[in-house]
Amino acid sequence: MFVVVRSVFWLTVAYMVIKPGVDLPDANALSQQAMAAGSAAIASHIDSIDCDSFQCFGGKAIATHTLSSIAAPALPPVALPMHETATARLAPVPRPRPAWAG
Repeated sequence: MFVVVRSVFWLTVAYMVIKPGVDLPDANALSQQAMAAGSAAIASHIDSIDCDSFQCFGGKAIATHTLSSIAAPALPPVALPMHETATARLAPVPRPRPAWAG
């Protein structure tokens, strides 16, 4: 009996955590925001470095440009999601009867 009560408890907890009909956040937009925020933070730290040579200024410019170009392009989706793809039926179900069977 304790096993049944424990199973009901954990199933109820799981249902409360993973409710049907909950809108999940867009992972691509969330990752783009995180990349942009991280790139901006790193670029601000690179800008705060004191330089006294031309090589240091060039290195800072290249690093800042590289960081800003990483977060800029949005990647297109690779393929359609599984629920939008067409289901291709390779064979009819159930199989047709052979002609000799009548």
